[in-house]
Amino acid sequence: MASSDDKPGSAPVTAGAEPTPPGGPTTMGSKVLDKGVAMLQSLKPVKEMKQHVCTFALYGHDMSRQIETHHYVARLNQDFLQCVVYDSDKSKANLIGVEYIISPNLYKTLSSEEQKLWHSHAYEIKSGLWVNPSVPEMLEKPELDKMACTYGKFWCTWQVDRGDRLPLGAPSLMFSPQPVNLGKVRPDLVQRRDERYKISTEELREARADIQEPVIHPNADYWMKHSKGFAVDIAPAEMKRIAPFP
Repeated sequence: MASSDDKPGSAPVTAGAEPTPPGGPTTMGSKVLDKGVAMLQSLKPVKEMKQHVCTFALYGHDMSRQIETHHYVARLNQDFLQCVVYDSDKSKANLIGVEYIISPNLYKTLSSEEQKLWHSHAYEIKSGLWVNPSVPEMLEKPELDKMACTYGKFWCTWQVDRGDRLPLGAPSLMFSPQPVNLGKVRPDLVQRRDERYKISTEELREARADIQEPVIHPNADYWMKHSKGFAVDIAPAEMKRIAPFP
C-alpha cells in the first residue's frame, strides 16, 4: 500500500468539513474517572514534554498539501528529541503524528536509504517558520542555533486537512518547508498563524539572519530531487505462522 491521499470510498466517517471524530459525548462517569486516574498516575513520559513548537509541514507524496503543525517536544538527550504532533494547540486538538529529531552526529550513523527519509531544519528555523509560541526570541535563540543543524523524520497518521474524521490509511511521510518550488509555504497559512500568535515571521527571519547555515547532508531532503515528491510505499506482508508451544 502506498502512502497516498486516497480515501476509502465506503467509509462515511470521512465526510464533513470538521475533522472531529464521530462518537457520543463524554459521560460524567468517564470525566470523573479521568480526573481521578490523573491524580493517581505519574504520566512521566507526558510530563517530559517541555516545549511547544508551531511550524508547517508538507506531504511527501503531494507537495501541494501543506499543514500547520504543533509539536510537543521531549528531550531524551542532547542528540535525540521526540515529538507528538497535533493539528492545533487547543485542548481538543487531534493527535496527527510523531516526529523524531536527531543531531548531525546521529544522522551520519544511518544507512543511505534511511537518511532519505529525514529532512533538514535549517531553512525552517532561519526563515522564522519554526516558532515557540509565547517564548521570547532571545530566550530560545541558543536552542535555535542547535536545532538548525538537526534532522527530522515525521510520520503523519491522520490527514485532517482532507476532512478525515478518523485516522485512515497508511501513514504519510512529511517534509520540512524549503525555499524552492513546492517547498514554499503558502503565505495565507503563515499569515493566519502570525495573526493568531501576534508575531511576524518576517521579523523573526531578520532576527535569525546570524544563525550559521549548516552543511546539509546530500541524502537529506530527498524529495527535492524528485519534482513529483517522494512517497514511501508500505508493502503488505503476510505474517509467518509460529508453531504453537508444546
